[in-house]
Amino acid sequence: MKKILLIAAVAVFGISNVNAQEVSFGPKAGVNFANLNGDIEDNDMRVGFHIGGAVELMFNEKMGLQAELLYSLQGTKDSYSSTETIGGVTYTEEEEAKLNLSYINIPVSFKYYIANGFNVEAGPQVGILASAKSKYDYTERIQGGGYDETYSESGDEDVKDYFKSIDFGMNFGLGYKMDNGLNFGARYNLGLMNINDSANSDDYKLANGVIQVSAGFMF
Repeated sequence: MKKILLIAAVAVFGISNVNAQEVSFGPKAGVNFANLNGDIEDNDMRVGFHIGGAVELMFNEKMGLQAELLYSLQGTKDSYSSTETIGGVTYTEEEEAKLNLSYINIPVSFKYYIANGFNVEAGPQVGILASAKSKYDYTERIQGGGYDETYSESGDEDVKDYFKSIDFGMNFGLGYKMDNGLNFGARYNLGLMNINDSANSDDYKLANGVIQVSAGFMF
């Protein structure tokens, strides 16, 4: 991880020294709508976030490259509920499980400005898995027939060993940059790698899929 960050930093500073007047940089942050695709069913998007910085190098008025370093909370969630009444007694079960995958993402995007600050972007992304945790909340209720009882249980587990440490994908997005440097963007990250690193990884493939909505400022 340290080597990758060092290479990224050297590349950015090297570009800056070549043509500094066409380089801008600044912070960016936003919301993630993340999910896992592949051999998985009935899972839902989980809301996370991303935060970090970006460097933009313009070749001319229309075309450029943007490199970023982002901390990104991704993953998925699953929920289950059932209700059954037997002999006047109602049994209810509810469970919600969340998979929290935290990545250090390094996207590099080719940008093309269409007109008046509007731009499109596309490019590869490398992700470094920082942590992976599974969390669940379970509730069971018994009501009626003289019963009114509730049982709850929750827990979490470190599952980093079950996921690959490196992810690779492609980004596709749209953006708008104001003259004062304030900018907004939306992109989709399509994971191209099977991130499952457990014993059944060949038969149970998982890939990241993340919608990101961002705001930032370029100096």
